[in-house]
Amino acid sequence: MWKDSETELDFLDFDYLINILKDIIADETLLPSSVGVYGDWGSGKSSLISMSMKSFEDDKDTICMVFNGWLFEGYEDAKTALMGSILDTIQQKTKLSEKALKCIKGLYKSVDKLKLLKNGLKYGADFFLTGGIGTVADITLNNVISKVKEKSEDLETESIIEGMKDELSNKEIREDIKEFQKNFSVLLKETSIKRLVIFIDELDRCSPETILETLEAIRLFLFTGNSIFIVGADERHISYAVKRKFDKIEGHQIDIGKEYLEKIIQYPIRIPRLNSKEVELYITCLLFEKDLTNDEFKEMMNFINAEKRSNFLNFSIDYSVLSASLPELAEKVKDSLSVAKQLSSVLANGLNGNPRHCKRFLNSLVMREKMAWYKDVQLDRKILAKIMMLEYFKSPLFRQIAQLASSEQGKPQELKLLESKQLTESNELKLWKDDAWVQDWCNIDPYLSDIDLMPYFYFSRSSLDERFDTSVVKLSPKAQKVLGKLLSKTRTGTTEALQMSTEINDSESGEILQAVFTKIVSDTSIDTDNFKAFLDWGKTKEILYSNVLSNLTGLSGERLTPALIKLVKDFMDKSNKQLEVLEITERWSVENTSLSAMIQREFRR
Repeated sequence: MWKDSETELDFLDFDYLINILKDIIADETLLPSSVGVYGDWGSGKSSLISMSMKSFEDDKDTICMVFNGWLFEGYEDAKTALMGSILDTIQQKTKLSEKALKCIKGLYKSVDKLKLLKNGLKYGADFFLTGGIGTVADITLNNVISKVKEKSEDLETESIIEGMKDELSNKEIREDIKEFQKNFSVLLKETSIKRLVIFIDELDRCSPETILETLEAIRLFLFTGNSIFIVGADERHISYAVKRKFDKIEGHQIDIGKEYLEKIIQYPIRIPRLNSKEVELYITCLLFEKDLTNDEFKEMMNFINAEKRSNFLNFSIDYSVLSASLPELAEKVKDSLSVAKQLSSVLANGLNGNPRHCKRFLNSLVMREKMAWYKDVQLDRKILAKIMMLEYFKSPLFRQIAQLASSEQGKPQELKLLESKQLTESNELKLWKDDAWVQDWCNIDPYLSDIDLMPYFYFSRSSLDERFDTSVVKLSPKAQKVLGKLLSKTRTGTTEALQMSTEINDSESGEILQAVFTKIVSDTSIDTDNFKAFLDWGKTKEILYSNVLSNLTGLSGERLTPALIKLVKDFMDKSNKQLEVLEITERWSVENTSLSAMIQREFRR
C-alpha cells in the first residue's frame, strides 16, 4: 500500500514544475517574493513543493519552514500564528547575536499586541472579567496584566478598557506596526539568512476568515527582507474566500477575488490535470515500487527517466520496451503494466486524473487482495480492478450485479447478456444497455461473465452494505462542500452546488448523487427539496442519468407526491430518457392510484 500524503518521489512527471519553482526560490534578484502553486485537492501540490524545497535543506544560508494554517484554525488567530511561527523558526535554527535577540524580542512584542488587539477588543471587558487574564498571560503582555492587577479587586469595566487603550492605542503600537517590516529585514541580516522559505499548506481547507488573515500576514512580510512565501492551494477556493469577504462592495465590475489574489501572488504555477498517458505512468510507477526491490526499482526508474528525456511528448512504457533493455525486471512487472493500462483511461476521465484518488483506488485494491490472501483466496488483480471500476463509477449497477451473482453461483446470466450487447426490455439490467460508460467498461479486458465473481463481491461487502454509506467518508473537501450545499434545502445552496459540478470528477459526482439518495430514502417521508437536489445533480452529467433511473426504479409509488412527479418529468425532459421514465411512472401509478391521473396527464401528453 501507499502512504496518503506528500512524497519526495516524482511519479507525476513534475520535473519541469519542480525546477521552475527551484529557480524562483534560488533567484536572489526576485526576493522578497510569493509563489502560488495551484491545483485541485490531491493534485500533488504538497509533493511538488516538498521536492523543490528539499534541495535547499543543506544550504546553511537558507531556512525552510512549513506552516499549516488548518491546524491552528479555531485555536489561534491565523495572522499572529503565522508571524509567531516564522519568528520561532528563526530563533530555533539560527544563532542570535545580541542585536538580533533585541530585534526578535521587539518583533514578538508586536505579535503579542496584535493578539491582544484581536482577542481583547473582540470580547471587550468580559474578556478579562470571565477569565481572560489567563489568556492574556499566555500572550505575555505582562504590562497590561499589571495595570489590571494594580486595581482593586472590585474591577471596573472602564478601568480595564482604559488599560487596554493605553497599550493598544498609543503611538508605540502604531509605530510597531509600521516598523515591523523594517525590523524583520534587520533580523534576517543579523542572522545571515539569505533566504527564508515559508510553505503555506492546506490553506484551501481553511475558513474564508482564516484564508484572509493568512494572506494579510503574507502581505506584511512580502515587501521586505529575503522571504519567499509559497502558497499551495486551490486557486478558486482562495478567490471565493476573498470575494465572499468583499461581496457587499457595490459598483465593482471586476472579479475582486482574482484581482486580490494577483496582488498577493507574484508567480503563479498551475498544476495541470493528468491525461490518460500520465495516469498510466503514475499507476505503473506505484505498482513497480511494490513489485521490485529498492535497487531494482532505482534501476527501473533510471531507465524510465532516461526514456522520458529522449522523447517526453511521445513517451510510453510497455512490456516490449522494458524486455529489450531490462528483461528480468520486465517479467516481474508484466502484470502491473497490464493493470496500469487497464485502469488509466477510466481513472483519467472518471477521477479527473487526480493522483490522490488514483492512489486511494489502488490502496483499496491492494487491501482486498490482502484480505483475500488471509482467507487463502487468490484474486486476479485485473478482474478485481475491473469490478472496482464499476463500484466507483456505477455503484447501483455494481449492487445489482452482486445481487444477481449471489443467486446464480457467481456467474449472472444477465452480465453475459450485457457484455454481449444482447439485453432486451425484459431483463433486469436493461437500464444500463444504452449507457455509454457501461458499454466502454464491458469492452475492457477481461470479460467477467464466465468468472465466479462471488469471492470478489465477498471482499466488497462494506460497499454493498447500504446501512452505512462509506462513500461520503472518502469525498474530497470540495465534494463534501457540494454535498452539504445540496442537502441545505436552500435555493442558494443548491445553485452554488450545481455551479461547482464541473469541478467534481465523475466518481465523486456519483458518490454525491448516491449520498443524497441515501438521505432521501432514510427519511420517514421524501423531502421535496432533497428530491429536487437529487434530480438536479443527476442532470449535471450524462454519466449520472442511468444512476438516477436505477435509484428511481427502487422507489415505491406509495411514497411519492404530486410535487415529486413534476420534478421527475423535468428530469425526463433534460435527460431524454422517455422510455425508461415512462416505465417507472407506469409502475408508480399502479402502486399509488391517487397519482395515476396526474401521471397520465404529465407523461402521456
